[in-house]
Amino acid sequence: MKKSAMSSILVALFVLVLGVVAQAQQPTKIPRIGFLFSGSNDQPHLPSFRQGLHDLGYIEGKSIAIEYRYAAGKPDALPGLAAELVGLNVDVILTTTPLSSRAALQATSTIPIVGVGAGDPVLEGLVNSLARPGGNLTGLSNVAAPGMVGKLLELLKEASPKASVVAVLWNAGAGEFAGAGLEEAKTAAKVLGVRLRPYEIKSVGDIERAFDDLKKSQVNALLIPGGPVMTQHSKRIAELATKHRLPAMYNSRQFVENGGLMAYGANFGDIYRRAATYVDKILKGRKAVDLPVEQPMKFEFIVNLKAAKQIGVTIPPNVLVRADKVIKD
Repeated sequence: MKKSAMSSILVALFVLVLGVVAQAQQPTKIPRIGFLFSGSNDQPHLPSFRQGLHDLGYIEGKSIAIEYRYAAGKPDALPGLAAELVGLNVDVILTTTPLSSRAALQATSTIPIVGVGAGDPVLEGLVNSLARPGGNLTGLSNVAAPGMVGKLLELLKEASPKASVVAVLWNAGAGEFAGAGLEEAKTAAKVLGVRLRPYEIKSVGDIERAFDDLKKSQVNALLIPGGPVMTQHSKRIAELATKHRLPAMYNSRQFVENGGLMAYGANFGDIYRRAATYVDKILKGRKAVDLPVEQPMKFEFIVNLKAAKQIGVTIPPNVLVRADKVIKD
């Protein structure tokens, strides 16, 4: 072999080796997801989501990155925060309310969006149907079917048979589901023979004003069907309900864990854990349009006997026996 030919081969091999080494030295790009919250950074269900990721082999900060954005109860901040996540070119965006889902949809029509326990996406007009979402948003609903709010009122009446006037704190920020839930409560109230006193809640100030008004009314029970403002201030609501000695029914165990009396609804911890499976599927190539919206798999009824004692009520045995969990101290 001629010397010039050998030199050419050696140069080619050298360039090839350099290319392989350079490629090996390049850092591996890890997937990045964005999480858009309507509330603040004290999210009680985030550990469940992280556990779900861990169970699937992801380690935050090492094999996956998460960008968190919090509107802190300010809906007007959501569009800007959604735009930030889109600007970061995240691989998927997670949202937790109809408002945050809508903000994300307005910010992008290409990045997959996973709604996490964000009401009824069909009712909100976010998807075409549960089976065929039809766009770049899918996710997990916390509503199994119409009638959930009526069920809450029914359980409240069973637990507190003497309740005749029930205050309903409802949050328009929960989207179309909030208004539909209020109508469900009105229908159930007629059947149960109770009067409703609705209070529209848009801010923490509205919560305080509602309880101030309760002092002057004949309200003897309280119904909280959910909503981002209520969830964000769950501890304060539970404190006020205890202070006013009002039997109260909530839609999430978070309120009971913060001192509330009773809750019936989807297991949000399970929903957040399941959301990790949607992220995993999308990162592995599935499209949001091909992933059906999942309805809740677990519902739970929780009773707090410590709160019952503080309020001065006795939960009837026929109600207590149906509880999935009873908090005694």
